[in-house]
Amino acid sequence: MVKCREFFHNILNFVYPPVCPLCDAGVSTHGEFCADCWTAVNWIDGPKCAKCGYPFVSGYEPDGNVLCPTCAAGKSELDWIRSACVYDDASKQIMLPFKHVGKIKYARAMSNAMIWALRDVDVSNIDIVMPVPLAWRRLFHRGYNQASLLAGPIAHVIGVKLDFDSVRRKYRPDMGHKTARQRAENIRGVFRVVHPDKIRGKHILLVDDVMTSGATFSELRRVLMRAGATSVSGVSFCRVVHAI
Repeated sequence: MVKCREFFHNILNFVYPPVCPLCDAGVSTHGEFCADCWTAVNWIDGPKCAKCGYPFVSGYEPDGNVLCPTCAAGKSELDWIRSACVYDDASKQIMLPFKHVGKIKYARAMSNAMIWALRDVDVSNIDIVMPVPLAWRRLFHRGYNQASLLAGPIAHVIGVKLDFDSVRRKYRPDMGHKTARQRAENIRGVFRVVHPDKIRGKHILLVDDVMTSGATFSELRRVLMRAGATSVSGVSFCRVVHAI
């Protein structure tokens, strides 16, 4: 069986040689960025908050599991959060076309980067991988839920099921250019658990493309915990970072 899979994998690579999804340069395997495109992105690879993964300033080497001011103040509600990279001009060239212009060919490489971001957390207790739901109106307009495309490979690597239908989302206007408080107010009440039997007692990993203020993750956690979830963690491709 293994040799059979390797045979078809080699045939696939021969017919469709693996290339970087951003620049079409040759790469060793499907679903990876070339060296030039990889180094252009500000990956979160250094010291970071032990809970939310917020990157610390360059040169700061904390001893042990240090928390950022937000987590130290008890304001981060998820068990933990990880993000692959910082949301900046470089990552926008990946995330925005993927989210708004149908560049779904970026999904595999983005998911692989998110799997890499999970390297320092324990995912052995995760029961469900849940992409952040998209409202039907926005799903119809866009044609796909970008979080679902990212979540599939993550669930496969962890070895658990995807949950697409336990939570539904109401439509609200886009939250771009809003403050953290406005985002929290805008997202309040948009999620509804429709299959609590699938949620009760489960450790859930939420997946999204970008984390701005964390309001979406926090609100989704609130309704999941109310429905009986045991824990809720999160992972995103990129996250907004401000100096702290």
